[in-house]
Amino acid sequence: MKRSFFALLMAAAMVVSSSACSNNVTSNGTTPGPMNSDTTKTGEAEPVTLKIWAPENQIQTGTLDSMTKSFQALHPEWNITFNVETQGEDTLKDEILKDVSAAGDVFFFASDQLNELINAGAIARLGGSTEEMVRSTMGESVVKTVTKDDAIYGIPFTHNTFIMYYDKSLLNAEDIKSVEGIMAKDTGDKVYNFCFDPAGGWKLGAWYYGAGLTIYGESQTDFAAGANWNNPTGVAVTNYLIDLINNPKTAFADDVSLSELTADHRIGAWFDGSWNYNLYKEALGDDLGLAVIPTFNPDGKNYQLKGFYGSKAIGVNSQSKNPAVAVAFAAYLGSEEMQLERFEKNGQVPTNLKAGQSEELQADEVAKVIVDEVNTASVMQPTSVEFTSKYWSNAVGIATEIKTGELNKENVQKKLDTFVATLKVE
Repeated sequence: MKRSFFALLMAAAMVVSSSACSNNVTSNGTTPGPMNSDTTKTGEAEPVTLKIWAPENQIQTGTLDSMTKSFQALHPEWNITFNVETQGEDTLKDEILKDVSAAGDVFFFASDQLNELINAGAIARLGGSTEEMVRSTMGESVVKTVTKDDAIYGIPFTHNTFIMYYDKSLLNAEDIKSVEGIMAKDTGDKVYNFCFDPAGGWKLGAWYYGAGLTIYGESQTDFAAGANWNNPTGVAVTNYLIDLINNPKTAFADDVSLSELTADHRIGAWFDGSWNYNLYKEALGDDLGLAVIPTFNPDGKNYQLKGFYGSKAIGVNSQSKNPAVAVAFAAYLGSEEMQLERFEKNGQVPTNLKAGQSEELQADEVAKVIVDEVNTASVMQPTSVEFTSKYWSNAVGIATEIKTGELNKENVQKKLDTFVATLKVE
């Protein structure tokens, strides 16, 4: 495994030397000229400085520090100074677009930001063996999250979706198959059966997409089709959510502390990402259960909820002064071995197919549930600029207006008509 990975890494270094060796890598993968390197003639290690923007969970656990050291050990031809700065994947786009030239050479980002990064010329197109590594070692649905016009712009390293957690002392494996089963269980006084979390529209979308509704059609880019959330099915789903959110046995995420509720065994089921698994495991121990998000029945039909699916990926700044080293390091961070190391230290489930077949992952309940959900209960999160600019700012109000009563069964059609109108692309 070490030998095959080293061969892959050297091939990656060779391809970036030939296809991305320049003072700047442009956003479409073109290169203005060769990179000057006097150290090739002298045999001395070339001094290189790389700025790395990484989320806190990669830094606090020592994961990134370990990976920088092992990468340097593999590359004595470079004497690398790593300047690591904390930058979350969720806000990467906003920060890098302030000044691309001052941003990290290598950065971690959420895949739904890809189009805006490309359009702003902030992310380098990958090619050669780095692109081949992504295409050949990861599933098609994962590869799509970092692809535009058949070009690869990032290296996915973990799945980005949410699953269902539940308290086994309150609910059993049969109860949690459906929202109806969860809500029907007698959990006693001062105990919530379910926590509803819209997550700014991220988790809210699961209810509408699960019922077969779309925004910009099945392709997610048919802008003339608009959204159909205001049809009879959309009205039924919204009425269902009105009843669910207003049910006294439902906690609303913005109003409660999940960590406190779980510690006190006062919440039956809730949705969250794998990144908070350790928090809930510490609170509940063996009473913590995990499952694919459930079905629900808003109109006499059972629908499987479908959570947005994306990836978290590693990108390279299009204006990096050391593009060959930056691409080689990004490829290393996204490799099979480093994905396994990240899983061991951070609990982030690898996108690499071979890593996913490892004994460690096959025995891990979080990884198993995430893979099952990706295959059975997910929809690719739209990444178009049109969706990003219109959906999030407007969807955020649906659940909060239900909670306050501003959106109710008397005006649900009117409210949905207004929501759909805001998504229209001229």
